[in-house]
Amino acid sequence: MVTGMARKDKDKGAVTAVATILIACMVGVAAFAQDAVPPPPPPPSGSTDLPAYSKECQGGGTPIVIEAPLLNVAAAVEKRKAIRILTIGGSAGRRASGYIAQVEIMLRKVLHDIDVVMVNRGVSGELAANAEARIKTEVALTEADLVIWQVGTNDALAYVPIEDLRTTVGSTVRWLKDHNVDVVLAGLQYVAQMAQNDHYQAVRNLLRDIATQENIMIVRRYEAMRFFAQTSKSGPSFISDEFGRTEVSYNCLAEYIAGAISLGVLGKNIPTTEPQGGSPP
Repeated sequence: MVTGMARKDKDKGAVTAVATILIACMVGVAAFAQDAVPPPPPPPSGSTDLPAYSKECQGGGTPIVIEAPLLNVAAAVEKRKAIRILTIGGSAGRRASGYIAQVEIMLRKVLHDIDVVMVNRGVSGELAANAEARIKTEVALTEADLVIWQVGTNDALAYVPIEDLRTTVGSTVRWLKDHNVDVVLAGLQYVAQMAQNDHYQAVRNLLRDIATQENIMIVRRYEAMRFFAQTSKSGPSFISDEFGRTEVSYNCLAEYIAGAISLGVLGKNIPTTEPQGGSPP
């Protein structure tokens, strides 16, 4: 009897020892596995050396009027997912497509390993009221993280009432924000014949007011184009004709847009040279 009980105790002790060893092994394997799996990589910090604006694009001074975060684009970048950018408004054609391609190239350099998808839905001559409905449709179709809206020039030339334009642009911007879509406004083009036109300048000021109230970025294409025009009149210029000025203005718009997105996502602006005294946006 005693021998049997001793054997049972011995067997029980052996089982307990084996179980202890197995548990220790399992814990060790789990710990090894945990150590072996690297933590998820941090979100890209972007280039530390952003390219400076090209010489011809520095004449208008700092091109970004309002510095505001692009929270939805930043969230997409943090998750290392593709960012989708919808460009819309009153500009289309070969030159517009070229500037959009430039934006994509520059952003790919800044946002390392992040896929950038640019969708061009510009319509030449489009007014803000017509773009409003299209923006909502295109955002749903493209699942855009960011809308770049070229707005104001056609409305100013068509003498759309200021309050009507304020309502259209303001409500569209708020709709985008409510649907977790960032927005950057591309301001008016410089038209020499309209430089002293009160309505044209009122639209220009309106867009800045909306950007300030809604805390969104707006880029100053007007200043760069005005600089091109003034340079060509004052003497020999790197821009020989109107077509060349238009081409360069699109190149600058691409740099300005890329700079705005870099600033909104990474907090880094593309370097530029601010002329003494500056100029109003």
